[in-house]
Amino acid sequence: MATDYDAPRKTDEELNEDSIEELKTRRNDKNSGKVDEDETEAAEAFELPGADLSHEELTVRVLPRQSDEFTCAGCFLVRHRSQIAEERSNGDAYCFDCAG
Repeated sequence: MATDYDAPRKTDEELNEDSIEELKTRRNDKNSGKVDEDETEAAEAFELPGADLSHEELTVRVLPRQSDEFTCAGCFLVRHRSQIAEERSNGDAYCFDCAG
């Protein structure tokens, strides 16, 4: 949207008057809160729980934990050793997010 920087600026009073008038107009407009949306088009975009995904195949290469990584005993995520916030006497290590 183009802005005309040479146009005279409104004072705070004028801005408040304009916004109050706009609010009154919107309050009287019964359709101002309604959203124009095609229900059929919106329904097609949703994935229903329990949908049959048996024909889908997911291939993921899983790497074993590396020597510079640890498994957090709180969130069970594999993280880099630089994120160890606390190590307990039983050998459990906790990340910064879980320590506390």
